[in-house]
Amino acid sequence: MNEYDTQLVKAILTKANYTFVPNEDESDIILLNTCAIRENAHNKVYGRVHSILHTRHKSQDTSHKTQNAIIKRPVLIGILGCMATNLRKELFENKNLKIDFIAGPDSYKRLPELISQASETGEKTFDLTLSEFETYSDVYPTREKGVNAWIAVMRGCNNFCTFCVVPYTRGRERSRSPENVVEEVKKLAQEGFRQVTLLGQNVNSYYYPFSKKMDNSNPRSLFFPEGEKERGADFADLLETVSRVEAIERIRFTSPHPKDFPEKLLRTIASNPKICKHIHLPLQAGNNRILNLMDRTYTQEEFLKLVEKIRKLIPRVTLSTDIIVGFSSETDEEFENTIKVIHEVQFDSAFIFKYSERKNTIASKKYPDDVPDEKKTERIVKLNEIQKEISLKKNRAHIGQTLDVLIEEKETPKSKNQFQGRSDGNKIVVFPSGPYQRGETIPVKIIDAATNCLKGIIS
Repeated sequence: MNEYDTQLVKAILTKANYTFVPNEDESDIILLNTCAIRENAHNKVYGRVHSILHTRHKSQDTSHKTQNAIIKRPVLIGILGCMATNLRKELFENKNLKIDFIAGPDSYKRLPELISQASETGEKTFDLTLSEFETYSDVYPTREKGVNAWIAVMRGCNNFCTFCVVPYTRGRERSRSPENVVEEVKKLAQEGFRQVTLLGQNVNSYYYPFSKKMDNSNPRSLFFPEGEKERGADFADLLETVSRVEAIERIRFTSPHPKDFPEKLLRTIASNPKICKHIHLPLQAGNNRILNLMDRTYTQEEFLKLVEKIRKLIPRVTLSTDIIVGFSSETDEEFENTIKVIHEVQFDSAFIFKYSERKNTIASKKYPDDVPDEKKTERIVKLNEIQKEISLKKNRAHIGQTLDVLIEEKETPKSKNQFQGRSDGNKIVVFPSGPYQRGETIPVKIIDAATNCLKGIIS
């Protein structure tokens, strides 16, 4: 989502006649687009601002001593995104940080004005308004050419999980119209993109009521036969409609919530060849008391039943997940429940994090962050080791299979003589280079596997 928002910001500022420069040293303005999900993200931003200020100050000192030194001009620093919304007071009052302007996720259209005011007056400027309506549906993001394009189909979140700051930094849910999404996807296809990833904080709760003003005279015909009762478009409808854009070969989506997987959606994923058979299914914890404290709205048993249903309807699906260890008051026994679920589900991959208390969340006000850090470390190491074994086993099961691989890169981080792409199930596949181009889908026979990737040859 932050990458997509950065593309929105580039489009907005380019339209306002700002020019993006390739070298930071040439810039008058540096914008940092931030995340508020985990403390590590905050620390990176603070470190980045200090680094910018130190580099500029040091270069100016050097310029007085060296005749040929390049004088780096003073710079305006702006903080964008979720951290801006959640920590405005701390950012502006910290005397060691020189922050000139701040804009929250719904205020990017005001950036030209905020930058101009900060530049002309020298005063700190900000806009952290949370909108009930802003979806940036009238802004076409400035993207680099590639294979996959991110596209936000909704913004905000209504879930209020107790550990999560998103509803407070990005506001309540609102969805773009299906026509507007399809219009952007068609442009992406014309520009050569072969895959789109639909984005939302809770993407599968997407819903656009037809009672709203539509973008053309007969929008309902996109979804329903003549005479069918009028209603709105849900996420299954949106996926089906996006799939009709001919040049788009693959459709992915992230990040969903387990509570929003009705059978209609699962059958749409199962039956449509363009919709990738990979589902990210955040577990967060495997113990019912902890899930209740997190306000995740499902139990361990309900989660496992959903997994069973998904695999029954989509037999070749790959599953990934998110897990938080060390949430408030989590005991060793309760942590073992998470291990039990990991073993039972056999996720293809997992993103595992230590609980990091975020300011203004329900958990920060009601539940103490009382699990010692060394205990969190012990648990995350244990879970990672278990998941690595499972991931390797799942990947080795592909050896001997031939998978359709969409080429993303014509070299890998380790070799210029290897291509890299992804399978329909979102597995990274590396194979020897050949007479192919980025964006092509080719059959690759899997001959070996590691924890994080498959290795193949051209079939």
